[in-house]
Amino acid sequence: MTSFCRQEGINRKTFYAVRARARSQGQAAALEPGSTRPASSPTRISDQVGRQALEVRASLARVFRREGVSRPEPRKRPRAAWRRFVYPAPNACWQMDATEYVLAGGRKTVIFQLIDDHSRLAVASLAADAETSQAAIEVFDKGVAAHGVPQRLLTDNGAALNPTRPCPGASPPSRPGTPHLASA
Repeated sequence: MTSFCRQEGINRKTFYAVRARARSQGQAAALEPGSTRPASSPTRISDQVGRQALEVRASLARVFRREGVSRPEPRKRPRAAWRRFVYPAPNACWQMDATEYVLAGGRKTVIFQLIDDHSRLAVASLAADAETSQAAIEVFDKGVAAHGVPQRLLTDNGAALNPTRPCPGASPPSRPGTPHLASA
């Protein structure tokens, strides 16, 4: 046995393990590499210990709540959380966003969308080659021509709408009397 193992370049322990697998699972299974997954995990807990941990946690939560050392967290969201936030009137606030799309053939385009936050009306849209401040101003002007001047304009921090981003000539679109609010 020792000379066979030396000739094949394996140790005797490996030989006996392969032979035992061949006897129990068949010769074909013995030639396939076995699982390296451990038979047990030192970090896995039993179901009983898991249930006990949950009971202790629930008990601690009740004690903390009773003593006033924890913050009460409601099980359900308040009804107000389900209500959609809208501005009270048309033209009270518009939102502008730009989204990049890849067209067939790999060509990219940017769609600017301007919506009224009260009615969700698409005030104006524009397809542009890139997200530039000029395209943002163009879609804003298009919306103003069709629906008048809004009281507010909300935008994200896109390249065309954020002067600190690396976009040549980028400046937030705004007109006198329309405060521009950039969201985070």
